[in-house]
Amino acid sequence: MKRFLLACTLVFSICTIATAQRYAVVDSKYILDKMPDYKSAQKQLDQISAQWQKEIDDKQVVLDKMYKDFEGEEVMLSDDLKKKREDELFNHEKEVRDLQRKRFGFEGDLFKKRQELIKPVQDKVYNAIQKIAVTRMYDFILDKSEGITVIFADPKLDKSDDVLRELGVK
Repeated sequence: MKRFLLACTLVFSICTIATAQRYAVVDSKYILDKMPDYKSAQKQLDQISAQWQKEIDDKQVVLDKMYKDFEGEEVMLSDDLKKKREDELFNHEKEVRDLQRKRFGFEGDLFKKRQELIKPVQDKVYNAIQKIAVTRMYDFILDKSEGITVIFADPKLDKSDDVLRELGVK
């Protein structure tokens, strides 16, 4: 009886191990921080960002001076001149906001520059992770750097089509 239970336990353990999913965890931020290419790209991006921010700050200083001058002279200006100066202030303020949006806004110059400089390094890391996943037969690789994110999942584990069939969707 003991041999039978031992044999059943052994068979059950082997089956469990054989069907167990293999997974790994990586920290992509840690990996990127160790890469000289990434450090170089990040440094270049920081320099460009500082340059653009200085450009915006300089325009903001001019705008602030214009506002201060206008407030000091407002009582002495005629209605036509007052209206003209208000329009100039409005246009200059709009120009500063537009420049800020162009440089730092969603899909602005900084976003595009980041894509140009950092994305190739990130792709290199992703390809290395994918290569490790395939050669070591991992089913999942999770990234722990910014919350848990699935970086790689074996396509044979994707059951989306099964769910669609269950829902009657083709």
